[in-house]
Amino acid sequence: MKTNVLEVVIGAVVIVAASFFLYFAYVTSGEKIKDGYTLTAKFEDVSGLTEGADVKINGIKVGIVKSLKLDEDYSAKVELTIKNEYKIPDDSSLAITTDGIMGNKFIAVSTGYSDKYLEQDAEVEDTKSSVNLESIIDKVISGFISKPSAEKASDKNDEETNKNNE
Repeated sequence: MKTNVLEVVIGAVVIVAASFFLYFAYVTSGEKIKDGYTLTAKFEDVSGLTEGADVKINGIKVGIVKSLKLDEDYSAKVELTIKNEYKIPDDSSLAITTDGIMGNKFIAVSTGYSDKYLEQDAEVEDTKSSVNLESIIDKVISGFISKPSAEKASDKNDEETNKNNE
């Protein structure tokens, strides 16, 4: 009978601990910016960018990606929420970049030098889309594969030209 009580107590402790971790994960998962303003930007490609991704200036988090939508012209429309304490000049640009080679995608803000700042619901015009690492690797690999076959064809043409000249 004692082992049953011990098993029940251990099971209860495990359930309480698991509940604590789930609650902690839920509370800390998505940062909500209460005092912020919304900006929009259009990108050609937002591969790897997700809602809740960081918006950074010089590596400092100043906001989050609020939503990703497809616009009527089939470009990606991104809504950002920026903390009120950070004012972004209206000649700034946005780029989708990565933390390291395989890290998370985020939006990097390159601040401009204007005395005017972006306000609520402003659209950032100067954007640079995400670099798709897979397409770059594909181009490099296909370049290596096609290059030797092109060299073989030119070697055959050279041999035939030499035979004809003799």
